[in-house]
Amino acid sequence: MFFKKIIYLTLLIALVNVGCKSTKPTIAIPVDIPVIIVEPIAISQNLIRPPYLQQGDTVAIVSPAGNLNNKVAEIEQAVKLLNNWNLNVVLGENIFNQNNEFAGTDEERAADFQKALDNPNIKAIWCARGGYGTVRILDKLDYTKFTEHPKWVIGYSDITAIHNQIHNLGYESIHAIMGISLDIYCEFPEENAAPLKDAVFGKQLAYTIEGSVDNRPGIATGQLIGGNLTLLHTMLGSKTSIDTSGKILFIEEVGEQAYHIDRMLQSLKRAGYFENCKGIVIGSISKMRGDIIEDWGKPIEQLILDVVKEYDFPVLFNFPAGHEKDNRALILGRTVELTVGNNESTLVFKN
Repeated sequence: MFFKKIIYLTLLIALVNVGCKSTKPTIAIPVDIPVIIVEPIAISQNLIRPPYLQQGDTVAIVSPAGNLNNKVAEIEQAVKLLNNWNLNVVLGENIFNQNNEFAGTDEERAADFQKALDNPNIKAIWCARGGYGTVRILDKLDYTKFTEHPKWVIGYSDITAIHNQIHNLGYESIHAIMGISLDIYCEFPEENAAPLKDAVFGKQLAYTIEGSVDNRPGIATGQLIGGNLTLLHTMLGSKTSIDTSGKILFIEEVGEQAYHIDRMLQSLKRAGYFENCKGIVIGSISKMRGDIIEDWGKPIEQLILDVVKEYDFPVLFNFPAGHEKDNRALILGRTVELTVGNNESTLVFKN
């Protein structure tokens, strides 16, 4: 019996060897077929750009998030501003609705945004305000007609959720002031809205700002992405999270304590946001709660630098964008050249 087992085993090995020899030609890879596909990388470097606005175009103002608290005068000022740019304006049907925290029910807010997305005659959607609520309507939106007739979506803060969604579809959008933002600009809406005007009408954006001793100097080129830190953190683990590989990440925040900011940054770090990032632009970190030195023992700049200490990309602080009067327009998804210095820094958008 023992010898029979040896004979059977020998025959089995021989058959396997024969089988392997006979299959080798079918799995060989021709040397002239590329194994690495670079097409997705090329696409990610050049997102689809909605048409710039022309005089006579129509802009929709809608409220996808928090209620406007009867800020009718502020919206009237926003309409006047756009009219002065020779643009027509339509307001969302439910823009002044109030449903507790929100500007109407989820269905009402989604309906206004959807109508603006679907209407080919509307060339830009200007969000009236942020607050909270955009994430509640994300999965109710259908971008089919938007992809047929792309348009600019404009806003910041809670609107970061929609910027993420549009970015993942492969389109540019604009991080900038919103309709009721004009109430903090007093008598100078034209001056403070000038960067937004430049962005929507296609003038090249290029910013030079004062340097900071906290900056980590360096030069980087890549798509600019990001927005409000809380919203970026909220999107983690969902299909609306963004890929930061080879890109420059912009972050701003308002009304948070130091440990909240650290916790969110640590979460982004654990999710790989900084692994292949090309650089970070830190906008306004406004109205922090508590005394950061007393609570955390160091300034907010050092908190951020501690999180990214093992990476060598440039870090720019104090960029004027976020919850402050000086809120420069940023084209998200556009390739930028970032030059960070301690005396002066520049952010140049490639047209």
